[in-house]
Amino acid sequence: MKAEEFVHLHTHSMYSLLEALPSPEEIVLRAKELGQTAVALSDKGYTYGLVEFYQYASKHGLKPILGMDTYVAARTRNDRESGTDTKSFPIALFAMDNDGYKNLLELATRAALEGMYYKPRVDDELLKQYGKGLLCLTGPITGAIGQAAIAEDGERIKMLTEQYWQWFGKENVYFELMDLPNVPGQAEANQQLIKWGKELGVPLVATGNSHYARKEDADAHDIMLCIQKGANVNDPGRFSMRDSDFSMRPFDEMAQAFAHVPEALENTRLIADRCNVKLEFGTNQIPRFPTPNNIPEEDYLTQLVEERFKTRYPVETPELRERLEYELKIIKQVGFSGYFLIVQDFVNEAKRRGITVGPGRGSAAGSMASYVLGITGVDPIQHGLLFERFLNPERISMPDIDLDFADNRRDEVLEYVREKYGTERVVQICTFGTLAARAAVKDVGRAYGIPFLEMNTLAKLIPEKPGTKLKDALETDDLKAAYESNELYRKIIDAALKLEGKTRHVSVHACGVIITPKPAVEYTAVQRAPKDEHVIITQNHAKPLEALGLLKMDFLGLMNLTVIQTSLVIIERTRGEQIDIAQIPLDNKKTFQLLQHGDTTGVFQLESGGMRRYLRQLKPTEFADITAMVALYRPGPMEWIPSYIKRKHGKEEITYQHGDLEPILKLSLIHI
Repeated sequence: MKAEEFVHLHTHSMYSLLEALPSPEEIVLRAKELGQTAVALSDKGYTYGLVEFYQYASKHGLKPILGMDTYVAARTRNDRESGTDTKSFPIALFAMDNDGYKNLLELATRAALEGMYYKPRVDDELLKQYGKGLLCLTGPITGAIGQAAIAEDGERIKMLTEQYWQWFGKENVYFELMDLPNVPGQAEANQQLIKWGKELGVPLVATGNSHYARKEDADAHDIMLCIQKGANVNDPGRFSMRDSDFSMRPFDEMAQAFAHVPEALENTRLIADRCNVKLEFGTNQIPRFPTPNNIPEEDYLTQLVEERFKTRYPVETPELRERLEYELKIIKQVGFSGYFLIVQDFVNEAKRRGITVGPGRGSAAGSMASYVLGITGVDPIQHGLLFERFLNPERISMPDIDLDFADNRRDEVLEYVREKYGTERVVQICTFGTLAARAAVKDVGRAYGIPFLEMNTLAKLIPEKPGTKLKDALETDDLKAAYESNELYRKIIDAALKLEGKTRHVSVHACGVIITPKPAVEYTAVQRAPKDEHVIITQNHAKPLEALGLLKMDFLGLMNLTVIQTSLVIIERTRGEQIDIAQIPLDNKKTFQLLQHGDTTGVFQLESGGMRRYLRQLKPTEFADITAMVALYRPGPMEWIPSYIKRKHGKEEITYQHGDLEPILKLSLIHI
């Protein structure tokens, strides 16, 4: 057998939260470095990393094998009470085809929603229902068959094997062998599995059960386990995996370890050849909007736009008509009619219920169709905004409209969407907390038992600037001196460099939601939010979901809008006046006086100390001054703010880098 024919099947990534070290890409790159042509991912209990793993493997020319370690309940997944057998045993499952992959997602979902008891668990009922298309490895010695092998209980091995055959099919079950000399019972279990494999006709497979990519990563992984358990590195009684090698080992080492059972190595290639999942990217998965009398979405969109056009533009001009028809043409051409119908529906429903909705942010404000439909509240014609920045036929991507709602009623809008499309098709998106530079140093220091104040002092040597990487911070004089002068600090920072950016926990995205044409579980496994069992979230974060073409919406709850909404209620109750904030003039002198004085506490995007200072210098007199400041007040363009202020007041000449920019910048009044 050649090195490129061997396949690492049982690998864990950082998505086995605080149990394994490498990112999915690092696993792929390590397999490529070892000369292999395929590699698998099998994280513990969840499918968090499978889509991005698939993307990385495809990008680097390796065949991706998609799997998951799942935990089989000793009795049923419903056992939680004391007095019942709540133990569970791991097995590794791999999808052989797309049906198998869907079953894997179903098992991950049902285990998390129904079988959660410290770990997500499946049982006999679920495996009978969703075992088709899956290939099973019997797992480590903590698995049911591994435990029976250690006990030399041949009858139980036989009984469990027959059970697994019922779940997955006789040809789809493999006894898993591992070379872990310092793990008590592993060698004895291997002997029993080889013996019973021959007797029962069960093929063998050799795996590394890897938790890190390279041998030199073992110390960093060990510290990660200390962080997970809240343990001290020097505690002799803590859980550790340092006694054996859990890296992705080179083929020659694996060949030497399993020289007595070469078929166990050959079967890794056989399994890889049998697993052929194909994920589809680049196709938009937009749910169908329920139109009256099932008329085509394109026709209904045109109908709504025509009905509402005169409300926004009482006097039609050839230029307005041309712009509107151009936008509709592009929207229909790229297949996003349903998207616009969905968004306008829940935005206008929110307004109908008296929920304050933001006027729209980002590139969506450049769409006349969005303005006419009531999705946005800013006239793109009046403000010279470009539609192509929002939707470009030369670079087709899913539109992205950030929607702001009063935060005390945001959930009401979400519930409306769930009722319309089904709770199984409207799911909030998960996000992952990662170890940033300072947090990584603090956590590693805690694992080494360094006092809090000392560790805090070391961490403060890392610049506070968002996104600062530890390797860049090491270029600063203070941190570099600490690193070079103190051996313990050097060990801490070296470990933190390997832990930085790794996932620490899963949580709920602040505003992201997917709306799917079929039940969401056909695209991504789902689970309960860690701190709120009533909230269901995806097991993929936003980027993989977008890559799958799913409709991602941002429902942002904004406290500022709640303040505005409450203020309007108070004004109506105390003064008897009804105020439509959409009709408030944009040239109100008293408002600009407040802005000129920097009295913007509580004003969205204008309340930071730096922004207030610039507003006092700028002394804005028109709405375009505000839009320019919001555009400029971000990393990079910030350096142009002093020049913009001088040009506003005629203290510096207005120039244009190219003649074509002049009409655009004059229209937007950005004088740079």
